Amino acid sequence: MSARLTIRRRPDARSARQAGGLRVAALGTAFVALLVPALSACGGSASSSSAGSATLKWASSYFPGHWDPVVSGSGAQFRELALVYSSLTRTDEEGKAVPDLAESWEYNAKGDGITFHVRPGLKFSDGEPVDGAAVKSAIERAQKQKNSALFGDLTSIGSVKAAGLDVTLDLTQVDYQIPQLLGERVLQIASPKAAANPAKLDQNPVGAGPFVIDQLIPGTKAVLRKNPDYWDAKNIHIDDVELVSAPDASTVVSGLRTGVYNFADLDPSQASAAEKAGLDVFSQPGFNASNISLNVNKAPFDDDRVVDALRYAVNRKEFVDKLTFGHGEATGQPFPKGYVAYDAKSENAYPYDPAKSKKLLAEAGHQPGDLKLDLVIPAEDPQAEIVQSQLAAVGIKATIKIDKNWATPFFAKDLAFSLYSTTGRDSAVQTLTAHFGPNGPLNLSTPYEPDGFKEAVAKVRQTPLDAPDYAQVLQAATRAGLESKALIFTFSSPNLFAKSKTLSDLPKNPAHIDWTGVKISGS
Repeated sequence: MSARLTIRRRPDARSARQAGGLRVAALGTAFVALLVPALSACGGSASSSSAGSATLKWASSYFPGHWDPVVSGSGAQFRELALVYSSLTRTDEEGKAVPDLAESWEYNAKGDGITFHVRPGLKFSDGEPVDGAAVKSAIERAQKQKNSALFGDLTSIGSVKAAGLDVTLDLTQVDYQIPQLLGERVLQIASPKAAANPAKLDQNPVGAGPFVIDQLIPGTKAVLRKNPDYWDAKNIHIDDVELVSAPDASTVVSGLRTGVYNFADLDPSQASAAEKAGLDVFSQPGFNASNISLNVNKAPFDDDRVVDALRYAVNRKEFVDKLTFGHGEATGQPFPKGYVAYDAKSENAYPYDPAKSKKLLAEAGHQPGDLKLDLVIPAEDPQAEIVQSQLAAVGIKATIKIDKNWATPFFAKDLAFSLYSTTGRDSAVQTLTAHFGPNGPLNLSTPYEPDGFKEAVAKVRQTPLDAPDYAQVLQAATRAGLESKALIFTFSSPNLFAKSKTLSDLPKNPAHIDWTGVKISGS
């Protein structure tokens, strides 16, 4: 990438744990057509849609590096995997958990156990039944599979019991967040028979979602058809899907304009061109947030004055203007305004104030230019250039260092100064603990956690989602987390998309891409 400030989409680091190996594998196989046997009754080529069918042609910036949902984790690619896999719950437009494969659920009296009731008569695309045993298998595989990216999300789940269509989770603590947790991001459920060989599952995904894979070229293209056995098939009006890895951002708009695609993830730099081309440009609500990560266990960040100096040195508007072309938002926390977990009391707690930043550095004994930091990142990133420039303005010299194996020292908490971007989580508590918890994967300062955070989070877990004081309790936990010295939130990137006008509007489910009810005209 050139040094100019253009947006670079960064993977959620939960998937970045495997990113190095996955990228190598993808490059090695990108030019090999791994054809999964076509299952279409029409018997034609798997890459060609039926004449007159409603075909979604999606150019994705997050084409899955792995089709085993346990390995892919909860990074942005879960949206594409949701074409194939369903989960126990899903998220509605208010961000609440609603039934998906499970038609209902209830907690025990203590709140330390929950039973999900799976819809009757469902089956995976390989014919295997969707039942309590399948859910049990999915949970245990996510907990135990060696390369699972999800085991850290399931610490509240102890033992799992299956009986017919019911699956009961015995929890390690009172936790009313489980229905929020076990949605598309954390527990997309694969056929246990197919998942018995995870390597084959990666090549031939088998789920109970709205579509079935007919053809897969790793890292490049997937062709899917509507799953007639999907529980809500009557509300899926798309017959076929052609999912391709998005080419260079500058060519996506021309592809949309000429009909090569009718839906695409859109780089903010191309939004104006897409609008001028007569395309529908829109943002899906989401939980994206970028931050500067500090390790308070290492100098100079073991001095609170230095940490606060960095906080006041950050001009969040510059990130929004230069990286999102005005489509993003400045933020000081991991939740968007209007979301139940957003804490208004913490808004603008550290406004841009370079004079105050310089004063704090002087109080800490640092003269202009004598404080030198290594900013370690996995690849060239314009965010780093902005951070470097803003710190230079207050007398801190930051040297950008690229480590292609960045994930290893980051998750080992060996780095002192880095950047991180996340797509957030459906469970607000999961988001909070990931960022601020003592073992949180996004907390570079492990085992540090802010005072009062543990107690605040426990109180949220013990509060039912429909309790009158839930919002108040949750926001208090956010406020406690934001006392952390380990993260400085900067901006939120938009979930920006463009589509042709033949495609109807999508549901506004936060962070999700839901094809329920979406229609394609003129097919």
